[in-house]
This record gives sequence, C-alpha cells and structure tokens, in this order.
Amino acid sequence: MEIAKRTFRIIYEEELDTPEKILNAGWDKLVEILDIGGYVRYDFSTATNILKSMKLLKRKYNGDLEKLHELALDSNDLERRLMEFRGFGPTAVNIFLRELRGIWPKADPKPSRFAIKVAERLKIENTMVKKYESQLVRIYIEFCKKNKCASCPVSEFCNRMA
Repeated sequence: MEIAKRTFRIIYEEELDTPEKILNAGWDKLVEILDIGGYVRYDFSTATNILKSMKLLKRKYNGDLEKLHELALDSNDLERRLMEFRGFGPTAVNIFLRELRGIWPKADPKPSRFAIKVAERLKIENTMVKKYESQLVRIYIEFCKKNKCASCPVSEFCNRMA
C-alpha cells in the first residue's frame, strides 16, 4: 500500500494526470517513476501495461473514463470493459469499482470475499456489506489475515473471538 501511495504521489507531482501526458512521458519516464516509488521488480512490465492501457483508453473512449462508464450497458458490462485494460483483473476491477460506488451508477461490483467474511464474523447484515466494504476489507487485511485479533478495534463484536 505504501508503494502505491508513494508512486501515486510522484505521478501527481509530475502532473501525469491525463492519458496524453502519460503517453508523452513515455516508457523510460514511467520506469523511472515506478522505480522511485518502489515498484522495482515490476517496473518494466507495469510501465508497458500503463502505456498499453492509455492507448486503449484513447482509442476506444477518447481518453475519458466517464465515456467508458457511459457506454457500459450495466454493471457487468462495465466490469468487462475495465478488464480489457492490461493489468486489470477481477480484483483490481473490484477495488476500483468499489471506490466509485455511489459516484458511477453502474459501479456495483459484488462484495469481496474478505468483506463478506468479516461481515459474517461481525454479524453485519448482507444489505450493509457494500456500504462498509472498504472498512471491512481493511479490517481483514490489517487484523484478521495477520491473526491480530487482540488488537483489532472491533474484536469485542467478532464471533471469531468467541
């Protein structure tokens, strides 16, 4: 997570905020940014994937993610369209759309299995899982996955502790 944050900060500072700017920066500049950010093992392939994705975004959607959303027929079609981009598999698409839920009407991915698992442990109703999905996943990653139940902020409500 820290590597992603650091890399995003560098991309932001370099003002690479449009497909055109990213494409103009080119592969060498992207590799440099990825290296500084900490993506040393995956810098070459990630830079290649980013450039291919930006070309696809420009070609099919005039460089506009809003256009991609607009053209999607429904939530499933939106997920399918996003998975056309290099490096975007089901998990990345789920995370991306989860963060856009409430902003894009068609952004309605199924809750992740981690959110469902934590919701079950906390006896949270299924209807509420999507609303709290980001927080539930974070609890899973930071506490459940690492067996840090004793320091979990919701451990007193968790049936795993029983």
